[in-house]
Amino acid sequence: MQFIDRIPFIVLLLSTLFMLGAPFVPEPHLVEKMRMLAEGTLTKPLDIFDVFWHLLPATLLALKIVRLKQGSH
Repeated sequence: MQFIDRIPFIVLLLSTLFMLGAPFVPEPHLVEKMRMLAEGTLTKPLDIFDVFWHLLPATLLALKIVRLKQGSH
């Protein structure tokens, strides 16, 4: 997981903010997909992939933060 250490923190932060909100109009994909999940209509493979795609930078950012905290002990 050293590749995560090489990604600059600011790049992960900005890409996370962008991907969580994209597309900004008419509404973010994640809002739409979470509504679909709540309604039980999140069944198409492309929609499921889209959720993972938009959450990928946030996941990498979380892993980087955990790794930074572990290294500070």
